[in-house]
Amino acid sequence: MTAPAPRRPRSVYGVGEEPDARFSLANERTALAWIRTSLALSAAGVALEALDVPIAEGLRLACALLLVGLGVLAPVQAWWGWAATERAMRLGRPLPSPVVTPVLAAGTAAAGVLLVLGLLLR
Repeated sequence: MTAPAPRRPRSVYGVGEEPDARFSLANERTALAWIRTSLALSAAGVALEALDVPIAEGLRLACALLLVGLGVLAPVQAWWGWAATERAMRLGRPLPSPVVTPVLAAGTAAAGVLLVLGLLLR
């Protein structure tokens, strides 16, 4: 019988001990939730422009670009968060805090402000 191929990325799977599968699967579900969030942010940004929403044009474009930019950033959080959490579990260390989440929260709030201003100034 041949040995199984090494799991990748080695920076995650090559350290520590295998954690309880339930925790690894929960970590994976969290990463997938970030991917869904990315799709929603990107779709919202595209929809603002594609559907010609009656908002002040410059603010609409700024908001659309911000939402699409956040949609590009969310998978970065998904990957970094998944890898850092998996590595911490394997090494028995405290779980890390999300790195990109404050930026995504501030960006989403800014997009909301742009939408409200765009509605008021149309």
